[in-house]
Amino acid sequence: TEVAENFFVRIDTDEGIHGWGEGSPFPPIVGETQAICLAAARDMARLLIGKDPLDVEARVREISSFLPHNTTARSAFDMALYDILGKAAGLPLYRLFGGSPRELLTDDTIGIDTPAAMAEKAVKFKEEGFHAIKVKLGTTPEEDIERVRRIREAIGEGIPIRVDANQGWDLTAAVEALTGIEGFGVQYCEQPVAAGDLDSMRAVRERARIPIMADESLFDVYDALRLVKEEACDYFNIKLSKSGGLHMALRIAAVAEAARMACMVGCMSETRLALTAAAHLASARPIIRFLDLDSALTHTVDPIVGGMEYGEGGRIILPDGPGLGAEVDPAFLGKCESFTVS
Repeated sequence: TEVAENFFVRIDTDEGIHGWGEGSPFPPIVGETQAICLAAARDMARLLIGKDPLDVEARVREISSFLPHNTTARSAFDMALYDILGKAAGLPLYRLFGGSPRELLTDDTIGIDTPAAMAEKAVKFKEEGFHAIKVKLGTTPEEDIERVRRIREAIGEGIPIRVDANQGWDLTAAVEALTGIEGFGVQYCEQPVAAGDLDSMRAVRERARIPIMADESLFDVYDALRLVKEEACDYFNIKLSKSGGLHMALRIAAVAEAARMACMVGCMSETRLALTAAAHLASARPIIRFLDLDSALTHTVDPIVGGMEYGEGGRIILPDGPGLGAEVDPAFLGKCESFTVS
């Protein structure tokens, strides 16, 4: 990604509390662009004016009923409402959700490239101390097997490899590719086949030894229930831009807990603002065992004050301040297009 077309939402209350939210639309998955999200934001803002921001359940229900398919736009408002709620309660979000601080470690991601270039990048990540490496696949089985083979040879044993096909294979190719890399210490494979093809997902899971993680197949709690019922995956990948925010993400995590199905919390191209919200969620829910919150590592500009910090080897350090514990830098905002709805 050369440009992150994100947007920020700030909600101000009569009591002088404000909350921040962020959306990072990825059109091929969520069907939203930045322009669509901004247009939706105007209408959602009008819907919320004069309402109680602390009644998050009601507010989220309203915006979800109003624009049920605009998950990324909704996620920014959801996040801002929870930021307000945490500040009003004087609690960081992980405490608000009933959780406690725990060790959080993110992987880092290698995009599709030549096997040699990907292996070189994997060595760099190993030297930086990352505990796991995510590898993008989804071309031909032969090419993808070679990519993983070269990476494993380059980094040696001990560091798990996580692969993500992004719906790139059909059933036959998925089985061939996963069978070909099962000896290389692969922890799981994200979305091997088309999001809507749960029959093929289940078949891949039955025929391959590598666990399957649902990503594009999982937006909300209803998808989660369907995936469990169809026995189509081993793990869930929760992303706030898909789920419509923290409210639905918590519900998905509850289904995962009931099904004893571990989760990952992932990202699109968010800054540390939205990544902080996702990290609070992960800290509060131990069923979230894997983190892929590396998008801010690729940004050339960091517009966030406070918020989560990256430590050595992908360690994530959460703030203890109320709410998100993160703000958008006013100097950065001054350079951005903005509008106010009041």
